[in-house]
This record gives sequence, C-alpha cells and structure tokens, in this order.
Amino acid sequence: MSSSTRRAAIYKLASAAYEMDLEVMSGVLQQSGDGRWLMGDKDLHAWLEKYQGEDLVIVLGSLTDDRTLEPRTCRTCGRDYVDLECPHCRANRLRLRGRA
Repeated sequence: MSSSTRRAAIYKLASAAYEMDLEVMSGVLQQSGDGRWLMGDKDLHAWLEKYQGEDLVIVLGSLTDDRTLEPRTCRTCGRDYVDLECPHCRANRLRLRGRA
C-alpha cells in the first residue's frame, strides 16, 4: 500500500474527529523566532492552554510519513483491508441501517 493510502487514512481519522465536534488542527509545524510552536498560523501554546487540567488524547499524523499501512484482517468477516475499518462490513452496516 502506498504512502497516499496512509495519507488518506490520516485525513479520514481527522474527518471522523471533526464530525464528533472535536478540535482538529492541520498544517506545517514550525517554531517561530520567539520560540513559540505554530501549526500553520495557529499558536499551539494558546490552543493547548484552553485545555489545561483536562484529560486529553492527542493524535499526530505526519502526511510525509512514507511507511505503508499493513493490511489488517477483519475480526467479523475475515477479509483483509487497509483503512480505519473494514469497508465490506461498513457497507453492510450502512445498507442494513437503510443508509446505502
């Protein structure tokens, strides 16, 4: 599987987080001249300060990571897939719920 597959999976994960109304930030990580960390034009310090004292999960995915995703075997149908979830089982779930 190509690095574009990994990139697509990262974007899908970010999209799922966004749909859950979670904070999602993307952009190039850089350090400003005064030592502050920026992602795109957003100050990470100010962004994280809003959550001080909270129990958080932070997920970072590099879009330039060229490792390939290893195929996984679905525990339900036994098919191999490279994605966040088995596309066959997802399609069946949607179909059975009347959303296909």
